[in-house]
Amino acid sequence: MTNIWHSLPLGDGMMAAEPSEEIRAAFQAVYKSAGEPADMAVFTRHESEGRLHCEVIAYFSPSASALARFFEAEPCQRPSRGGLGLLAGNEVSWSVLFPE
Repeated sequence: MTNIWHSLPLGDGMMAAEPSEEIRAAFQAVYKSAGEPADMAVFTRHESEGRLHCEVIAYFSPSASALARFFEAEPCQRPSRGGLGLLAGNEVSWSVLFPE
């Protein structure tokens, strides 16, 4: 099992709704076929990094890497928990993926 997260910029808050829904829909099929593992999730966060407009970034947990590759997400470090929202997956994934 790899421990690599993936991230994907989804655009600003207005533009991010459509790709967020595509990810959520695709995730459900993968999640169910994998047996709904607690460590499989996709999170999002609004990040500004000094720009005028926020950009929504999706973070795919390591067990969602096949889905991340499908959406051409880039490998990244595990995101900090602050400001994240659960886009897809089970609420239990919070304690599994962010045990601190």
